[in-house]
Amino acid sequence: MSSGTVIITGAAGFVGSHLTDRFLSDGWRVVGVDNLITGRDENLAHLQGNPSFTLIKADASQDPAGYLPADVQPDLVLHFASPASPPVYQAHPVETYLVNSLGTHFWLEWLREAHPQARFVFASTSEVYGDPEVHPQVESYWGRVNPNGLRSCYDESKRLGETICGVHQRDFGMDVRIVRIFNTYGPRMNPADGRVIPDFIAHILKNEPVVIHGTGDQTRSYCYVSDLVDGIVALATQEGHSGLTVNLGNPEEFTINETAQITFEVAKELGLTISDTLQTTFKPLPSDDPTRRQPDITCARQKLDWFPTVSFRTGLRKTIGAWHSQ
Repeated sequence: MSSGTVIITGAAGFVGSHLTDRFLSDGWRVVGVDNLITGRDENLAHLQGNPSFTLIKADASQDPAGYLPADVQPDLVLHFASPASPPVYQAHPVETYLVNSLGTHFWLEWLREAHPQARFVFASTSEVYGDPEVHPQVESYWGRVNPNGLRSCYDESKRLGETICGVHQRDFGMDVRIVRIFNTYGPRMNPADGRVIPDFIAHILKNEPVVIHGTGDQTRSYCYVSDLVDGIVALATQEGHSGLTVNLGNPEEFTINETAQITFEVAKELGLTISDTLQTTFKPLPSDDPTRRQPDITCARQKLDWFPTVSFRTGLRKTIGAWHSQ
């Protein structure tokens, strides 16, 4: 599948807007769907007047037959509409669990009835592994998730979304693929969304103490957005991957303390006017916050010939540079 019409839900979001740019540059017609709960018009402002792009402001948790024009004939649907930051999805729990569960069902049912040959890619998450007992996390691991915790509106709805995808692939013969996305960063992240990289950058650039939860010894792995987009495009467009669930992320692992220090060092290297030393303050660890997070990307290497190429420091330079120039 080299080109055609792709529908991207969550097109005005951080990852969705980068996917929109990539598919347009690859010659696709892109129909974006976003209700702008967390997506931002500014992420797509540069596409105004592009004849190959249409943005429909609608709720992707609703039946698409109710708002999509009849002339939209998709070859591919990427379902990426969902809050992804813990503070944001906890502020919108109902919207979050609906778009990942009922929204996924509605989109697949619409495709099954009207466009059964179309391909569907569901944006799942490393959060389906919860606070894992298996490290690094491999796709065959079932996870350790609190089904009724503060994060469950996101974690469990993504797990249910995967179930719905599996039913439609196995029972109805649809071409459905699942990507489990690990921590991703880059330009267009909302500075106020509460995730670790934008939060650290915002505090450092304001010469404010970086807030570290817990001891800071918990780990994360950070993938630059262009690497993630490359992996998603490979999963979506390559033949023979129906039913595949794949981790996409950078397996290089950092503690939160290391993350703060490296972010500070990169900001200094860019010559920004900030304090001479990193300032930190510590707060209690939030409920159900995972202590370790690292993807096993063996499947992505073998099936998609994909692996990340942008180092953490290089990605931070691009991210902070874009942020500072706004």
